[in-house]
Amino acid sequence: MNLEPTFPPKSPWKNPLRYSSFVLICVALYVVFVLYSRHESNQRYLQQTKQREAEQHHQEDIQAIEQLGGKELAIRGLYVSPSAIHPGQSAQLCYDVANAKTVTLDPPIAAVWPSHSRCLDLTPKKTTVYKLSISGAAGDVLSQAVTLHVQ
Repeated sequence: MNLEPTFPPKSPWKNPLRYSSFVLICVALYVVFVLYSRHESNQRYLQQTKQREAEQHHQEDIQAIEQLGGKELAIRGLYVSPSAIHPGQSAQLCYDVANAKTVTLDPPIAAVWPSHSRCLDLTPKKTTVYKLSISGAAGDVLSQAVTLHVQ
């Protein structure tokens, strides 16, 4: 005869490790959700801020052009700095136009508009010729080109 007492088998739900593990997993998932949603919210905020700044800069450029006046349609400045780069490096294309109603850049790299001082960041993979074209209120058109050499 066996004199050892027999106990009914323990229910798996009476083990505190199961409950605490479940709670820890839920907390971890909640923390990941909060961090991800904050990251997404921050990215949207940064994008909206950048867009607002670009629009404000555009409006300031338009006001400066109106204040400076003048009657002659002209590309007063167009240059890249530096004029030669290595692949993967960046340069800036800057332009200054007078009395232009529209401005286009070929190949397009960003939005362009009439401005007395505007620079755009460039990172071409090969030597590229950038052509700036402007048109005035009377429909007259001027163009000028500049080359960024990639060595």
